[in-house]
Amino acid sequence: MNRIPSISFEFFPPKDTVGEAKLWETLDKLAPYGPRFVSVTYGAGGSTRERTSGIVTRIKRETGLEPAAHLTCVGATRDAVDEVARGWWNAGIRHVVALRGDSPAGSGPYAPHPSGYANAAELTAGLRRVGDFEISVGAYPESHPDSASPEADLDNLKRKLDAGATRAITQYFFDASTFLRFRDRCAAAGITAPIVPGILPVTNFKKVVEFSAACGATVPAWMAELFAGLDDDPETRQLVAASTASELCLALMAEGVQDFHFYTLNRPQLAAAICRRLGVRPELEAAA
Repeated sequence: MNRIPSISFEFFPPKDTVGEAKLWETLDKLAPYGPRFVSVTYGAGGSTRERTSGIVTRIKRETGLEPAAHLTCVGATRDAVDEVARGWWNAGIRHVVALRGDSPAGSGPYAPHPSGYANAAELTAGLRRVGDFEISVGAYPESHPDSASPEADLDNLKRKLDAGATRAITQYFFDASTFLRFRDRCAAAGITAPIVPGILPVTNFKKVVEFSAACGATVPAWMAELFAGLDDDPETRQLVAASTASELCLALMAEGVQDFHFYTLNRPQLAAAICRRLGVRPELEAAA
């Protein structure tokens, strides 16, 4: 019988005070599910880095949750990135999600800052010099769009882990076989670090299709059929989203997967429904 899985949640930083209030409501609703950590992203080019820093330090200071701060190489010198990391370390933050990052929209292909970290492997090594962080990095079951080949992409993942990363969290995917094949390839390449599947409940199918085209994730035909005609039916769309994400997780659990990272899109009800389906109950309810 499968044990109750370990979970983590990812949130995006709000753009204004109204969004920030909603984020704290979301955190309050999901905290009882006992996530191993909660991560907070920031926009392309570090566009919300300051707001993200404020949120993760407040999470550490005011809640019982363990925050993981996202950090990228884009648009910053090594000294500037190191300074951010030292500030987090001094604030008690011990977990960083280290990513190369993407250039802001319309600015062309990614190019490293002349005085910055060139990629996530270099960033990971730099973080190791700042402090003994727990470091998560990205992994791509269908390969990163900038990779020359699946083999080159896997080599890049190995470099990040060899530089000191603790685990890899995958880009989202929608078929269990996509992750399982990737897990097998990682094992064959000698990768022993945990590979945690990133799960995205689909709430806006059109946007997911657009984003998937840019990030190299496959949207299967069955999913298009499932969401067809639901554009103006948000309640049914939510039910379908929760059901498909839960079924994906249960299929992975049947193959021994016991850790999941949920891209919540700051929607607590959907993430909570999936957790319950997987047997993850709120702590107070479980103790009753």
